[in-house]
Amino acid sequence: MSEGMRTVLSAFRVLEEVAYAQPVGVGELARRLRLPKSTVQRALRTLWTAGWICPDGAEVTRWVLTTRALHIGQRAIADLSVRDAATAIMHELRKETGETSHLMVREGDRAVLIERVETEHPIRAVIPLGSAVPLHGSSNGKAMLASLPREQVREILGGKLERYTGRTIVDWDEFFAELDRVAKRGYASNVGEWRTDITAVASPIFDHDGTPVASISVSAPGSRMTDELRQTYGELVLEAAQRISATLGYRLPV
Repeated sequence: MSEGMRTVLSAFRVLEEVAYAQPVGVGELARRLRLPKSTVQRALRTLWTAGWICPDGAEVTRWVLTTRALHIGQRAIADLSVRDAATAIMHELRKETGETSHLMVREGDRAVLIERVETEHPIRAVIPLGSAVPLHGSSNGKAMLASLPREQVREILGGKLERYTGRTIVDWDEFFAELDRVAKRGYASNVGEWRTDITAVASPIFDHDGTPVASISVSAPGSRMTDELRQTYGELVLEAAQRISATLGYRLPV
């Protein structure tokens, strides 16, 4: 990475941290970002010159966003949909895995497919756009449920976990333990829990408020997605979901 690129990335990191910690000084920024104070100071001066931040008061010791940054952020949130944020990354994911990528949102107790990028394999997991799949029996659904309070999960799913295949989790304690595993590793897996012939991995997409608004997955016939590939693809969908979430304004916890 060139020196110029590192400088630009440092400036963006400082700008983002000012947005979340304002008013904030150089020392605190340096500690939070683990950057030298001199680097942070240069980035602050650059951002001030460009009109993105300004001192909080007469003394140049603590910094806040200007209305320029706020207006642009509000415009981006208003104009950007999950599909817009995800489409290019879904194509990258298909290229990396060679398998179909799905984007789903939650509607009630179902996950609904709103976008897909198909594999070039002649044998594929075909789910038409607009199709609804059970939350508890799909990787996309489990990914969206994992970060929610467990009582809310019960309310969403109702009193009974319906069985679709011999692998469907229908016991509440077992299902909540599965959600705990999903939350810990960052992605959900599904090996024949809804349809016996489909294996998939999915990761949640969060909006700027930290709400799980969608999930992105890689799906394939079970014969093609081995245990090893499932872990590899899980890490790829996690990275993809984090990139989409960042585009929507979500910030990973420090």
